[in-house]
Amino acid sequence: MVAVKDKIHPTWYPEAHVSCACGHTFTTGSTSKSIHVEICSACHPLFTGQQKFIDTAGRVDKFNQRMVAAEKKKAEAAERARKKTEAAAAQA
Repeated sequence: MVAVKDKIHPTWYPEAHVSCACGHTFTTGSTSKSIHVEICSACHPLFTGQQKFIDTAGRVDKFNQRMVAAEKKKAEAAERARKKTEAAAAQA
């Protein structure tokens, strides 16, 4: 058995309770008394074999909004470039 130094390690809780968003609970060893997780082995698609959509904190929506904003900026830049070339052609 390996000896550990006193007073430098966090408190170990051998009966830490883990609760999942799906309602499943189990115990494990941890430095926290209780742990809250979003996905566990009872609801993860790898273990259940079922495909389900999980959108944590609206990440997909945020990504889609950024993509729409980027496309809008590209269109505006293309319009400015078109007007600039038309103005240069009109002066020449």
